[in-house]
Amino acid sequence: MEYRKLPHGNEQISVIGLGNSSLGASGEAEVEKTVAMAIENGVNYFDMAAGDATPFPAYGRAVSGCRDKAYFQIHFGADYRSGKYGWTLDLDEIKRSIDWQLKALQTDYIDFGFIHCIDELSDLEKAAAHGTIAYIEDLKRQGVIHHIGLSSHTPKVVEKVLDMHILDMLMFSINPAYDYRHGEYAIGSGDERAALYRRCEAEGVGISVMKAFSAGQLLDAKASPFGQALTEYQCMQYALDRPGVLTVLPGVRNREDLKRILGFLTATEAEKDYSILGSFTPAESSGVCVYCNHCQPCPAGLDDVCRGRVL
Repeated sequence: MEYRKLPHGNEQISVIGLGNSSLGASGEAEVEKTVAMAIENGVNYFDMAAGDATPFPAYGRAVSGCRDKAYFQIHFGADYRSGKYGWTLDLDEIKRSIDWQLKALQTDYIDFGFIHCIDELSDLEKAAAHGTIAYIEDLKRQGVIHHIGLSSHTPKVVEKVLDMHILDMLMFSINPAYDYRHGEYAIGSGDERAALYRRCEAEGVGISVMKAFSAGQLLDAKASPFGQALTEYQCMQYALDRPGVLTVLPGVRNREDLKRILGFLTATEAEKDYSILGSFTPAESSGVCVYCNHCQPCPAGLDDVCRGRVL
């Protein structure tokens, strides 16, 4: 496994994390075995914005005795008490949901406490007005939360929260389609998104990447907005090459999926090479650097540092 250091801390975060949007469908037994396999292979970052409640007790059992090997990204606003995923901005409901999650996970602390799924400025205003943000900050002062994060798909919302200077981590949707304005969550221009990544890097806010495959669309030529399929490894490398990114969170269904994803670590440079993007990205993106580093020496005369900061 490869690791990247959290700028606002000493945590070494695995470049491959684990998403839980699809894992619950396999049942608790498979979830527990998949999580154990992930930990055995050095995965230590787990996003707990799950598709349903199934993963939580399975995670609790899987990390029992090795809690220090797992960083949980827990969401204040995601509610699983009904057994299904729910979203709320009500602080009392959030408190009850967090209590349920901690009990299910068999832990009394939160590595990364996230303001959950804030895509509209009006929702951010409500989260502040209802006291959710203040509550999260208070839990950090108490040591219950170690780091504060935000999950969002909207650059303008993220910029507002960055202005508060409370974030250590951001979960953001990053893939070539969204960065080139294709897809439901392709919010913000390419320039806005690139500027956000650079700002996070400059201010020491790490990024965990969701939707790296655009819900699988980028892996299917018929579904891809580019009309050509990319591989999981190409999408993962693309995300990991964005400024500020620490980890990618693929959603796996079982151990078989996880084994395939872990193959990224031993894949060749050719297998991870996404320079093909230059042949089918939009015309307005012509000549725009996509960090692939496969055109060296750079025909535009950009040095390595500059090329690593341009999109």
